[in-house]
Amino acid sequence: MKQIAWIFLLLASSVSQLYSQDQKFAHIGDFKLESGELIRDCVVGYRTFGRLDSKHSNVLVFPSYFGGRAADLDSFIGPDKIADSSTYYVIALDSLADGVSSSPSNSKSQPGMRFPQVTIRDMVNAEHKMLVDGLHLSHVHAVIGISMGGLQAFQWAVSYPDFMDKIVSIEGSPQNTSWDVLLWRSELLAVENDPGWKNGQYTTPPKLQVFTSFFSLMFTTPAYMLKNESIPQVEKSIAEPDWPLDPNDTIRQIQALLSQDVAAPFGGSLARAAAQIHAAVLAIVNRQDHVVNPATAIELMKLLRGKLVLLDSDCGHRAFSCDQVRIRQATADFLKP
Repeated sequence: MKQIAWIFLLLASSVSQLYSQDQKFAHIGDFKLESGELIRDCVVGYRTFGRLDSKHSNVLVFPSYFGGRAADLDSFIGPDKIADSSTYYVIALDSLADGVSSSPSNSKSQPGMRFPQVTIRDMVNAEHKMLVDGLHLSHVHAVIGISMGGLQAFQWAVSYPDFMDKIVSIEGSPQNTSWDVLLWRSELLAVENDPGWKNGQYTTPPKLQVFTSFFSLMFTTPAYMLKNESIPQVEKSIAEPDWPLDPNDTIRQIQALLSQDVAAPFGGSLARAAAQIHAAVLAIVNRQDHVVNPATAIELMKLLRGKLVLLDSDCGHRAFSCDQVRIRQATADFLKP
């Protein structure tokens, strides 16, 4: 089940940098979190694809998903892909705690579990600060995201309603359901109870066999597994798990997923949160998604009278890959000026 490894400047001094897909970093200083804690010397990683037009009006912001990095988004960026870099200037962002942007695994002053907990709102706030202060952008055409990136896209719509014209959330959610909380708390327990985790003080990262097995169980559906995974393949994946993030980074990203609620500042009311949104919104969800429950995305789109694409794929959460042709077409049509 290699699937769980997840298939995922502008204004620079040199013209050549405008076309770069190389890893870049923006240093945004000490960054204050919702909790009041600080990420010291916060860094946000990013990569760019395509060409920036003369009016700086074709920018797509594309934050990374859980377990993925900006480099992994390459498979969704390009001509005839979800983020068309032949038309748009795509800024792929590394979400906090992904091992590239500031994270437990790479912080020198706040290593391991000394690195503070972050929320989805913190991720978005850090990305906004990077884009405004680091890349001098005051407005972009759209923010798009898949999975945890889709959660961020909804948060962008509420937190910075005039920063973008459009929002595309693919298999994202604006507000956790009881299912989401059960899933992510279970996954958090699976990491914290791994015998090799040692309260985050490990010298050799644990394999996280229970975590990865449980995530694989939720990632698709029984129907998909029966068609695509043999028993020997399953047994091999359990024995040799393939998860890309450091365990402490994984914990901080799971805690961010557990924080998701764009309506929190509004007494939990999605209707009040929806009233803050100025951008046009497209939500693409899958009825059979067992990782991100689609219920609150569907509810929000009804409140917004936004564009909803409702998939019914036995690929489960993997629909962002299985149904990429349909997703690409819906996104391309929606993003047109």
